[in-house]
Amino acid sequence: MKILRDLDNLPDEFLNGAISIGNFDGVHRGHARIVQTLKQFAQRANGPSIVFTFDPHPVRLLRPEAAPAPLTWTERKAELLGELGIDAMVAYPTDQNLLALTPDQFFDQIIVQQLAASAMVEGPNFFFGRNRAGDIETLRGLCELKEIDLEIVRPLIDDNEFVSSSRVRQLIAAGKVGEAREFLTRPYRIRGMVVHGARRGNQIGFPTANLDAIDTLLPGPGVYAGRAHKGSQSYRAAINIGPNPTFGEDHLKVEVHLIGFSETLYGEPLEVDFLARLRDIHPFESVDALKQQLAIDVEQARQIADRSQE
Repeated sequence: MKILRDLDNLPDEFLNGAISIGNFDGVHRGHARIVQTLKQFAQRANGPSIVFTFDPHPVRLLRPEAAPAPLTWTERKAELLGELGIDAMVAYPTDQNLLALTPDQFFDQIIVQQLAASAMVEGPNFFFGRNRAGDIETLRGLCELKEIDLEIVRPLIDDNEFVSSSRVRQLIAAGKVGEAREFLTRPYRIRGMVVHGARRGNQIGFPTANLDAIDTLLPGPGVYAGRAHKGSQSYRAAINIGPNPTFGEDHLKVEVHLIGFSETLYGEPLEVDFLARLRDIHPFESVDALKQQLAIDVEQARQIADRSQE
């Protein structure tokens, strides 16, 4: 998998392929259906399969107040698409010049001239160009004019609901990470930097890594089972998102207890997968009562993380 950020002077290996344009946020099962078709068309053309995304999302420039929190960062998105078999992902720098292109200009400059596409694969609700003026019928006409194959992939429906990034975002925000996992190709993951906290976890026998600078959507408050990733190493984890009401704190924190891990992580990046929600956040009558519950949480997290590896 190759991440492309500049389409000027592309090597021949990335030309004459099958292209799909979209945000692919979260890389869910609906995206996986598009990728499957994309690879088939790339194979027929004897060319690469390429996903074209925007970095940042155009809404962040056009209407920043309405921009949704992303589900994936660029490198994670590329990693997930790579697992599905994509050859390259374009993370195209979004600027006012790009947003000013009409549908015809976007198609001619990027799809025809720079990528020399042989085929395109999109969902039925595809829009492109200035003010989203181009729709799937616009694209169909342009592809016919340039003799580029076009395949429209129907949306994926699960339990009478469309599998979409918006639906995944709703589930994650509500803390329903297990339900979101059914829509995603991989468990939901965040990343952050480990910073100093109050060290109360150490004092009561459950040390935690406190995460800051998280750049994706945060699951709703609660205690979760998951896995933490430090470089190539993976650890079972119990995760607390929310305040510490037992100690009179009301500000939200993200605390990750790496089960069986005792080293310090200050100043290091940490990635965390969410596997299941264990319980709500609530105050305890005493520190001893909190410790008893934490022991239960950690054991539940251990078992869930172990099952996730089976």
